[in-house]
Amino acid sequence: MTLSVTGVSAPAKRFLATLLPIALLSAPLPLLAQPAGSGAGDEPSYELPLEDIQTFAEVFERIKRAYVEEVDDSTLLRNAMRGMLSELDPHSAYLDEEEYQSLRESTQGEFGGIGIEVGTENGQLMVITPIDDTPASRAGLLSRDIIVAIDGTPTDSMSLQEAVTLMRGEPGTDLRISVLRSGEDSPREFTLTREVIRSESVKHELLEPGYGYLRVSQFQSRTPEQARDALELMAHEQPLEGLILDLRNNPGGVLQAAVGIADLFLDEGLIVYTEGRLSDTEMSFSASPTTPAADVPLVVLINGGSASAAEIVAGALQDQRRGVIMGTDSFGKGSVQQIMPLGNGEGLKLTTALYYTPNGRSIQAQGIEPDVDVVRGRLEVAESRREIREADLEGHLSAQQAPRDRQEMAERLLNDYQLSEALNLLKALNVVDRQRR
Repeated sequence: MTLSVTGVSAPAKRFLATLLPIALLSAPLPLLAQPAGSGAGDEPSYELPLEDIQTFAEVFERIKRAYVEEVDDSTLLRNAMRGMLSELDPHSAYLDEEEYQSLRESTQGEFGGIGIEVGTENGQLMVITPIDDTPASRAGLLSRDIIVAIDGTPTDSMSLQEAVTLMRGEPGTDLRISVLRSGEDSPREFTLTREVIRSESVKHELLEPGYGYLRVSQFQSRTPEQARDALELMAHEQPLEGLILDLRNNPGGVLQAAVGIADLFLDEGLIVYTEGRLSDTEMSFSASPTTPAADVPLVVLINGGSASAAEIVAGALQDQRRGVIMGTDSFGKGSVQQIMPLGNGEGLKLTTALYYTPNGRSIQAQGIEPDVDVVRGRLEVAESRREIREADLEGHLSAQQAPRDRQEMAERLLNDYQLSEALNLLKALNVVDRQRR
């Protein structure tokens, strides 16, 4: 096979001479003649247009010759690979060795940082959600905050992986970020001290006798087991009359963990399925018959920080009519990323499929709409036209002081309107159920 290369300089020809054998090895022969979609089985076909390869080589050569600073070949090639992936979608990325190791650490639930999940939207670096009990959540960072600078470096030309790398670091070191919040004209400045982020994914408590609260902050491999233990502990003294599953500001995590959480409340039916170009990216997951909480009245709280695996759980419970979804629209990340190691110790994070709810709804860029819209807020007690009560009468008998934990719970419900409304809804559902019976 003879290839004629014209229109590029000698250095570009030399580079092209090294690139073309790689292209030939990676593509079915004859090159440029394989019809799209004609590959056998699941093997995709490749068509590498020679003119585009020539253009790539010419750009490479001109950067090498004319750029203001000398750039080595390895850096240029890695930048080309980063660009190739970053232009696909906000979640695909080329990972160098440090970034690949950092991502592996985060999936294991321990790393040095400030505790936020970030993504990009319209070229801007955005907070998807702060993780519970981390410097970011304690400082007051919110979902959909736009990070405009990290330690004084603007983020407008920064890749997602570069931003994550900058924000992670040794525990005890400080990080300055500038954040633009919706409705505000000027950025807010935050100085956060990095910590070892060990996120416990499950918390639980009884809001009132018989009414449980289960908080899942992210989905790790042990999350379903921890949630099952929490349900058993809450139901130890008396059966649960209602449960609130709080998925607000949950950025997602391990797919199988999301399936396991949904399976705690479902005893049959589809939970989620995925579709991609290759057969090994097409999966479906269904509920098992054995479940600890199949009949407990359920309210699920979501908001704009509920993403990915959290949306899988909410979508499954909504489609199966297993619980009432309450809050605000979720984030809308319905894509599946695979982490693919490369032979040089680096890796790819590549979007390979999309999630679908049991009824076939795509989560991607759509999100989950709650059954009951409730915005986050605080209950305010009206002071006008206050009626006279027993406590206002002179000489009234005093009641004993309420236990401290009861006072703290009342204050918490006062400060979290969505949680308060979820508890009220559970009580109303029980009243209706008792009347029917």
